[in-house]
Amino acid sequence: MAGRERGPARAAGGRKSSGRPSGGGAGHERVTGRGRPSGPRSFLLVCSFLITLGSFAVLPYMSVLLHQRLGLGLGTVGFVLAVASLVQFSGGVAGGALARRIGLRATMLVALAVRTAGFAAFVPGLSSPTAAIGALFLVSCGAALYLPANKAYLVEGAAESERPRLLSASGSAFNAGIALGPPAAAPFVMTSPGALFAGVTALFAVVGLGHALLPAVYSSGPGGSEPRAEEERAARAGSPGGDGLPFVVTVLSVYVFMFFQHYLALYAVPRTSASFYAAVLMGYACLLVVAQPLLSEWIAGLSYRRAMRVGFGAMAAGTAVIGAGGRTGIGVGAALICLGEIVLFLKNDLEALDRSSAVPAVVFGRQRLAAGIGAFASGVAGGQLYGVAEDLGTARGFWFAVSLQALVLPVLLVPLAGAARRRYPGFRPRKHATADDGPRRA
Repeated sequence: MAGRERGPARAAGGRKSSGRPSGGGAGHERVTGRGRPSGPRSFLLVCSFLITLGSFAVLPYMSVLLHQRLGLGLGTVGFVLAVASLVQFSGGVAGGALARRIGLRATMLVALAVRTAGFAAFVPGLSSPTAAIGALFLVSCGAALYLPANKAYLVEGAAESERPRLLSASGSAFNAGIALGPPAAAPFVMTSPGALFAGVTALFAVVGLGHALLPAVYSSGPGGSEPRAEEERAARAGSPGGDGLPFVVTVLSVYVFMFFQHYLALYAVPRTSASFYAAVLMGYACLLVVAQPLLSEWIAGLSYRRAMRVGFGAMAAGTAVIGAGGRTGIGVGAALICLGEIVLFLKNDLEALDRSSAVPAVVFGRQRLAAGIGAFASGVAGGQLYGVAEDLGTARGFWFAVSLQALVLPVLLVPLAGAARRRYPGFRPRKHATADDGPRRA
């Protein structure tokens, strides 16, 4: 990867001007030093933390607000949250398409305006279930539009060797906000939710104004083709004949991970305590924030097959250790799953960028869609699987079943993606076509 660039920073190709600013133009600064993004990228990383801080001050408590304050049944609450999550993930495709049409900064501004309106609508929604549900879907739509443009802005004009540090720094910023948001909002959720929503609305309005000062950047693809040719390449890359391996692996990664995300509380709290579970989550988040940037270059140097072995192997070992029981097993298992998440989530994004001829915003939008499919499938399968395990009197068996899936499903499904590539040889990726090639160093 080292030393090769894509998009507007690439000198070769004789790209014709379309009247739009280049991603590598003035104001969009390159990374300086080792892991130290400057200028607009630094601002965007700070905003990534603030955005997730505000969002996760509210979203984790939605089930409580909808059920206890507004009186909705648990079945209705579960359905609303499932659909909202699906919209938030799958809408990333629309976010990528919008970014290609109006630019990355403009897309982030639209997304933040929608999210700000959504959080503002929660204030009257505290007394109306319909308004609250509408506000939740506005927030979900804004999130769907924002993240592909955010990631694409970070990597636009950057050399491929810089992408791991940029994406890992972005992930750390998001995870720091996720870790701090719920405890920061806990004192206000039930006592003064109106003030909480008003504060989050003001935070998003300020962040949106800051985004308006960013230099405009249009996501551009590799080579020197016209916009129409870029659209055709993006359509091919998203078709069944394109290189869908990162998409498939992302679906599987999120599918396995969400079992841990959804069901650890149900398993751990009765066997330990709520305070121990909270400590595990806090430690997990801190490990993500610190370890992801430190491991980014090592992950970038792994071959994709080796990264899958490490990532899925860590998740399989982690869920098996959780099933072994006890506080130590839960803590060690969470740390192993954290390692699997760091390796797989970052490597999937890097490989998706590297293998696709579509523009970065479209690539990240498809990755969000893959994550949504995995999360939805995990939610549907997890409830049934955990119910069966409890009926059999062995909740530990649930974790061993998840561990088995982490080992078996990649072996069964990843070769199917390779078969699809071989079926359409004209759509092979630009740089390499196999999942087990070695590190792509110059």
